[in-house]
Amino acid sequence: MSELALALRDIHKRFGATVALEGARCLVRPGTVHALLGENGAGKTTLMRIAFGMLHADSGTLERDGRAVRFGHERDAIAAGVGMVHQHFMLIPAFTVAENAALGGRGHLDRAATAERIRRIGASTGLAVDADARVRDLPVGAQQRAEILRALMQDARLLILDEPTAVLTPLESDELYGWMRRFTASGGTIVLITHKLREALAVADEVTVLRRGRTMLEGRADEISESALVTAIVGEGAPRAEEAPRGRSSGAAVFTLDGASWADAQGVLRLSPTTLTVRAGEILGVLGVEGAGQRELLRLLAGRLSPTAGLVVRPDRVGFIPEDRLHDAVIPDFSLTENHALAEASRLDRLVPWARHAAATSAILESYDVRTTGPAAIMATLSGGNQQRFVAGRERQRAPQALVAENPTRGLDVRATARVLDAVRDVAAQGGAAVVYSADLDEILAMTQRVVVCFGGRVTDVAPPLDPADRSPYARALLGLGA
Repeated sequence: MSELALALRDIHKRFGATVALEGARCLVRPGTVHALLGENGAGKTTLMRIAFGMLHADSGTLERDGRAVRFGHERDAIAAGVGMVHQHFMLIPAFTVAENAALGGRGHLDRAATAERIRRIGASTGLAVDADARVRDLPVGAQQRAEILRALMQDARLLILDEPTAVLTPLESDELYGWMRRFTASGGTIVLITHKLREALAVADEVTVLRRGRTMLEGRADEISESALVTAIVGEGAPRAEEAPRGRSSGAAVFTLDGASWADAQGVLRLSPTTLTVRAGEILGVLGVEGAGQRELLRLLAGRLSPTAGLVVRPDRVGFIPEDRLHDAVIPDFSLTENHALAEASRLDRLVPWARHAAATSAILESYDVRTTGPAAIMATLSGGNQQRFVAGRERQRAPQALVAENPTRGLDVRATARVLDAVRDVAAQGGAAVVYSADLDEILAMTQRVVVCFGGRVTDVAPPLDPADRSPYARALLGLGA
């Protein structure tokens, strides 16, 4: 067996005037989980897209199992046993899971055989998905599992996972980690792109850190401290979150649900009758495993859904940071200014005031540290963290008194996470109200005064424990066991 399963050395890559990679290196040993860390825009995904044949390096060398290669296309990488699961889904929404898994194959589609293989791999990984379900009907977490299954069906022995646990529940993440260990024990190799430092230290055998396109740190995970990783990722002065004080606000009501419920087109009750008030100066935290009702709760509050029964009272303008920005918040092929104007499209009664939107966009770029060339830049050219900072700034700007945020830090690095959460905190600090859902319990407790948990469509207000370090009341509520 070769000493290295994958080797990228002295990789340079430019996109116009933007330097994405500047002499980056990543050396991956076979049979290991190798974590690739760095801020959004550090070059992690670009480097791995070069390894997968999606991009070509301007200079540098790529080796697979000790042999110099140059993948002209993804199919060349797949033929060499390399697979990649992308952070932003590459599935066709109108196709079923099985049809998506079969894309790129040869001959006629054998639906039964494909579905059976999906079930078998899903059972062995704990990432089961209905093979006959259409992707557009699946929640975000299930779409992520379908992406992973699709890559596994291509018989990859070196698998690149780009933020694979960003939308998975803790249980699903644990199951994935277990599979990763079994996969590497069988001789497979994994490159794990993740922003979760503790995940990297717990799961990875080795770590590489990129910053601004350069390799800043390499080594065995068990020999590198969390603080050393943070410093390598963002430099000195990394932001640190402090846990928010618990308690209710006495301010005026900003959001009110009075027996509000929501049922889907098939009549299935997704959110049971809920009575809830969020007051000025308050940040309400929302927890829940996938499909527990939090999606419907947040969209009722944001005005994206109308209640099937009951009453929802909210301000005329409510900012909304959705979980999937590329489908629900921006149009990638539009400029930043056009995406800013997009949020006000429903209120237009005359020509678009482009000069005003351009000026407002410039203000967001400056205030929220959105790194790009200016308001005319195309959204798709921004890194994920910069896109999310733009969305957070836009929604904060257009609705300063009310904000709903749905997993707003999904897939973000430390610095981008801090800036997006600052936008949420600013709403309450300025006398407004914010509601935020996150899959990260520690993140919720660090920024909210009160927490509700969704389970089976029911919303439960969880009283804070006497010991601030005690997480058991929230864990029990997430499992439907009560406080």
